[in-house]
Amino acid sequence: MMFPLSNPSSAPEPQIKKPKTTLDFRRKDSFKSPKAFLAAHHPSCNQILLCLFLSIFSIQILFVVVFRSIPPPSHHRSHHFPAPVTSHHHLTPTLTTTTAPISASTVKGETSCESGKIFVYDLPSPLNHELVSHCDVLNPWSSSCAALTNDGFGPVAAGIPSAVPENLAAAWYWTDQFVTEILFHNRILNHKCRTKDPNNATAFYIPFYVGLAVGKFLWLKNSSAKERDFHCEMMLKWVQDQPYFTRNDGWDHFLTMGRISWDFRRSKDEDWGSSCIHKPGMRNITRLLIERNPWDYFDVGVPYPTGFHPRSDNDVVQWQDFVRNRSRKSLFCFAGAKRSKIKNDFRGLLLSHCKNESDSCRVVDCAGSKCSNGTSIILETFLDSVFCLQPRGDSFTRRSIFDCMIAGSIPVLFWKRSAYDQYEWFLPAEPESYSVFIDRNAVKNGTTSVRKVLERYGEDEIRRMRERVIEYIPKFLYARPDEGLQTIKDAFDVAIDGVLGRFKEQEQPGYRW
Repeated sequence: MMFPLSNPSSAPEPQIKKPKTTLDFRRKDSFKSPKAFLAAHHPSCNQILLCLFLSIFSIQILFVVVFRSIPPPSHHRSHHFPAPVTSHHHLTPTLTTTTAPISASTVKGETSCESGKIFVYDLPSPLNHELVSHCDVLNPWSSSCAALTNDGFGPVAAGIPSAVPENLAAAWYWTDQFVTEILFHNRILNHKCRTKDPNNATAFYIPFYVGLAVGKFLWLKNSSAKERDFHCEMMLKWVQDQPYFTRNDGWDHFLTMGRISWDFRRSKDEDWGSSCIHKPGMRNITRLLIERNPWDYFDVGVPYPTGFHPRSDNDVVQWQDFVRNRSRKSLFCFAGAKRSKIKNDFRGLLLSHCKNESDSCRVVDCAGSKCSNGTSIILETFLDSVFCLQPRGDSFTRRSIFDCMIAGSIPVLFWKRSAYDQYEWFLPAEPESYSVFIDRNAVKNGTTSVRKVLERYGEDEIRRMRERVIEYIPKFLYARPDEGLQTIKDAFDVAIDGVLGRFKEQEQPGYRW
């Protein structure tokens, strides 16, 4: 999968109501046969030939009326996710491809912005566009300019064709994991429910690239608290001067923060990161982050950007077919590097465990530059494995979880905060339907073997779990077109639906505090 170019930061069916009164089918104009029809409408007909002629003529009229009442076939384009297929063993390929209707949760409706419209602020350039134009100084180690090309999707993944279907290779990019601010801004400018009249808006979007602004200071030992807070304070001063912000004290405002929540939660000047989230003006603003604070209502977790950015509905459906029918030769895999500075490093433990189970586990040791952009080794590893081990990253989450699931591999988690408490709008409500959770302490003390746990899952259960992962793949993707996909909702669509639904809920009396 695509590793970052920048250095990482730390319902039941409704019942049919019966009518209160019995329906009377004996209406005056009803008829049970052509003969009854003639008797009712032509009482003066005495001659047999005339009656026969009228009977035939009446039947013809009846057929015309009946056939005209049948609706014509729909010519709308249909898009379907392939249905589950039965395999005889989870490590052998499935050859059958069928289709099933798309889940309602991932299909765009024909609605006309019932949940409201969005107004996008035109912020001062230093808060977004100028940050991109100075991409060569955003990273203390190297230029970030390549990572921000192609509207934030990064360079086309030239080395990927060997691992994916040939006609999908152009939909893969070396995408940086910290670019959601740019991706959301570009998409929201083209959203069908965007309004340029703030008086008609239900929600107000603040296109502030706060992650890009603070990123260059996070790794500089001599950066001051003032430098790390500078852009956030500039944004808040500007926004708080807007009449639409003061009207609801920011409750109907939202923004994207392209890093983890902890990068914006500095408590003391000498600590890590910015204190942006702790600023008074930020209190009521909804924040979309790749890792949220589970105890903060205004933090909303959104998927990390991966490398696959479909150009059409068909790209999504074809990719789902591809990962569903993939031959998976390894029971499980692990891709990552040790954290030698961390005491009792769990990643190192999994790395060793996987190497010792080489007949069942495929391992990719990412020490050095083995897993850097420009190689398809991570993608191939996930595609070839039934399960993928996902310990926490430098923080509780890691992009690899989404890389793994997009490849149709079932994630094995060791911290609930790595996914279950993070991405409520994007993952199934039942964790066991798409993932495996193993107590890390039992692994550490040797009372549990990862391999033995995974070997307990039967073929049918694995098939159901994989199908659940594949069903949700659209919700993990950020589509390439500015207007999104034709009928399928991607991560951006799900996030916007969630924000508008949340703001509508907040309008209830007594909801806000």
